[in-house]
Amino acid sequence: MAKAAAILLLAALLGLVSASLADQGTATYYTVYTPSACYGFQDEGTMIAAASDGLWDNGAACGRMYTVSCAGGTNATPNPCKGGSVTVKIVDRCPSPGCQATLDLSQEAFNAIGNLDAGKILINYNQV
Repeated sequence: MAKAAAILLLAALLGLVSASLADQGTATYYTVYTPSACYGFQDEGTMIAAASDGLWDNGAACGRMYTVSCAGGTNATPNPCKGGSVTVKIVDRCPSPGCQATLDLSQEAFNAIGNLDAGKILINYNQV
């Protein structure tokens, strides 16, 4: 019994460690996907995002994949999160000073995890 409890405790701790490894930021969404800074007029689907300057890495971010989940709201919009996560591909740059988020998600990707009416949400994200 003690061994089983120790295994469960270890599994719980490992879960907390992996959850704490997620980066935190914000997400907004956009609706015009081409041309993109990475792929021009090539269609890369709808589970895509634009990277802020902090993630852009002089264009090396192109093609990187991120798993993103909603962590909360940034305004008074009720129920900003839908739960779950989405994996997006970086196809564009969201440059400063106009960029208002860590990741500017496609409308479809944002809608998968958050309420579009919120416009901007708190996120947890990991490169995969």
